[in-house]
Amino acid sequence: MPLRTPALVVGPRRRPVVSVPVRPSVLPISPPAPETESIPTPGSAGEHTLQQEFGSLARAGRFYDDQVRDRLLPRMVEFIGRMEMAFVATADAHGECDNSLRAGPPGFLRVLDDYTLAYPEYRGNGVFASLGNLAENGHVGILMVDFVDSLIGLHVNGRTRIVDDEAFRAEFPEHDRDQADGRRAERWVVVDVEEAYIHCRKHIPRMERVTQKRAWGTDDPARKGGDFFGAKGTPVRVPRPPRRRFPSTTHISGGATKALRRR
Repeated sequence: MPLRTPALVVGPRRRPVVSVPVRPSVLPISPPAPETESIPTPGSAGEHTLQQEFGSLARAGRFYDDQVRDRLLPRMVEFIGRMEMAFVATADAHGECDNSLRAGPPGFLRVLDDYTLAYPEYRGNGVFASLGNLAENGHVGILMVDFVDSLIGLHVNGRTRIVDDEAFRAEFPEHDRDQADGRRAERWVVVDVEEAYIHCRKHIPRMERVTQKRAWGTDDPARKGGDFFGAKGTPVRVPRPPRRRFPSTTHISGGATKALRRR
């Protein structure tokens, strides 16, 4: 190690002092490597707990690594562009769930970019079950299934914001078109994609496409299904019979998964 030029320090009634460099007895410590951002494992704490309990951690890990992505891949975008229906799962702030069908001509589901999807909300029965849940809890789970050609499904999970139709068209002018004649969305659900992954074809039934003229936007009760299940005129609520008790491998209370016990 080269010596530095001696530095002289002069003071009153003091002898000159020479500063001598001290050779370190150990090698210099390298600067710490920059921290890399850790990628969280997909899925919920509950599913991770059950994977560990039932011995499927490795199998689940392979699925996460191979199939779960935080964006829409090109083949996913093509798949969404030809879908005519989607199942939309929502829950309110207490976790009470709802699942509903959304349908339209191919292209009614709009891919805004690799991380953003949108679907229209039309005039319905005025209940706003799905939108009401999203107003409390912005998480959504969308399942699209091709029952005719590919026999495959696509899950898209994410967080949402509700946008009026006029504001949506102003923000995304390239999507300022209606897919069905006489049917205009009242508002849109814009989804920030967090997870996108495959739904396997093993149990998806093959269906056949038939020609059907759809009355988009109709308020005709018969065309909307009327009282198909015979609910009108029956009591709204009746006493519930006692529930059967089944042995369980889990104990869940207040929405939190606790330690599991084997049967």
